[in-house]
Amino acid sequence: MTTPETAPIDTWLAVTREDGETVGYLEPLTADYADVIPRNRLGHAVGDAHDYHVAEELVLERGLRELAEHWVLDGAGPELAVIELAPDGIVLRDAFLSKSLAPTKRVLVPWPDTAGRLRQV
Repeated sequence: MTTPETAPIDTWLAVTREDGETVGYLEPLTADYADVIPRNRLGHAVGDAHDYHVAEELVLERGLRELAEHWVLDGAGPELAVIELAPDGIVLRDAFLSKSLAPTKRVLVPWPDTAGRLRQV
């Protein structure tokens, strides 16, 4: 679903809902943005290359629901929950310990996760 080389992040276009919340991005494959790869907030490709309007609708339809899901880092370890998402990185914690308010270490994954280190459970 991704291209061999990811376009520079500063060329990605944010896709926003009517309320202004960013729900994903469009990564350009062409200089005129005619062909783009839809990406979620984590930076994961969520489909094959499409024209701009189709990709934008795909991202809007997906919304932010994935952020509430559990994730596994590098295919192993405990289930993790996203607790913060910022240009500095994706911060996660053990999903079950966090829910019980037990202390747990923070895991930081660089944003965007174009390497696909996080996998949805």
